[in-house]
Amino acid sequence: MGEVGLKKHPLDDYLRVERVPHIWCPGCGLGLMVNCFLRALVKSRLDLDKVVVVSGIGCTGRGAGYINLDSFHTTHGRAIPFATGLKVANPELTVVVISGDGDLVAIGGNHLIHAARRSIDLTVLCVNNFIYGMTGGQLGPTTPLTARTTTSLRGNSDEPLNVPYLAAASGAAYVARWTTAHVRRLEKAVTEALLKKGFSLVEIISPCPTYYGRMNKQGTGLEQMKYYRDNSVIKSGLDPKQVAIEFNGQIIVGKFIDLG
Repeated sequence: MGEVGLKKHPLDDYLRVERVPHIWCPGCGLGLMVNCFLRALVKSRLDLDKVVVVSGIGCTGRGAGYINLDSFHTTHGRAIPFATGLKVANPELTVVVISGDGDLVAIGGNHLIHAARRSIDLTVLCVNNFIYGMTGGQLGPTTPLTARTTTSLRGNSDEPLNVPYLAAASGAAYVARWTTAHVRRLEKAVTEALLKKGFSLVEIISPCPTYYGRMNKQGTGLEQMKYYRDNSVIKSGLDPKQVAIEFNGQIIVGKFIDLG
């Protein structure tokens, strides 16, 4: 088909289309995350010349490179302090951090805690696939108890971090969790987080069929998405202390914190 017959996608202007196709594996949920984020940008009606995206290292961190905004790909675990510097230097900016659970909650965990404690006006999208995806499928800080990874072949023996509880306990103004099977609700949550003053965090549960799905016999990305759809329970307003994720158990989703 020639270019005359091609229709422009409504989000093309928000993407660096020259970098497509992306590097993500078939069945990965990161494309859905980017889609929801871009649609939230449209709904938020923010001045895009004043929106900045910051990411760290990892599969999720590559997302910043596909978004047609001022963006910065920083070192491992340092996305939040870099974003803090941008916000402090120019308070008019809307600064968004998009990265994975390994980057934000492991090596970058201390930065997340203190940015929330200081109520730095940042929006953090933490994509949680329960594993280190880019570097070989190793055990991560959110890997559920007993789940297998390439470095925990007999199952994880460490209690995983509850990301919404961590953010809320540290002082976040807005905390929500959705999966990539909840695209409309995720889009709404990201919109609310973008417009919220103070530290906002949205945890996004996303499939990693290449490592986590294969190691734990959860099948393809589509099969993992079906699991999210069938086993997610919406409990908005629930105490984040009660939303820990168990291996092959229910996933509690919703908006847990929204301070006035």
